[in-house]
Amino acid sequence: MFRKVVCGAVILVLCVGLTLADEFRAVITKVEGDKVTFTKTKFDPETKKLEKGQPTTLPVAANVKVVKAKFNPETKKFDAGDPIEGGLKNKMFTDIQEKGVPATIITDADNKKITEIRAGGFGGFKKGKGKDK
Repeated sequence: MFRKVVCGAVILVLCVGLTLADEFRAVITKVEGDKVTFTKTKFDPETKKLEKGQPTTLPVAANVKVVKAKFNPETKKFDAGDPIEGGLKNKMFTDIQEKGVPATIITDADNKKITEIRAGGFGGFKKGKGKDK
């Protein structure tokens, strides 16, 4: 009996781990209707530079949350802040400059749709950035 419970718990943990959504830093380069084109980024602490991946386009979910990113110094991650007025129709996304819009993107369990965009904030990577001088 105990063996069945342990096996069931292991399978449950594995299944839950596989169904978790993906969360990553990216630079949004284009928004067209319900499709967002972005490039994943990763900070390399040794070279102190952002490494960029290949451009990717994903559709957004019907109930996508578009919020401002707020850096949390305790977790060193960007948490969800205030909602962005107009969502993806905000000027921030309709008139994207050459550098793009830095964001944290969260996808669904299948990594097929974007469920949340936390726009802004690469300032947490560089010391002294954002401080009054």
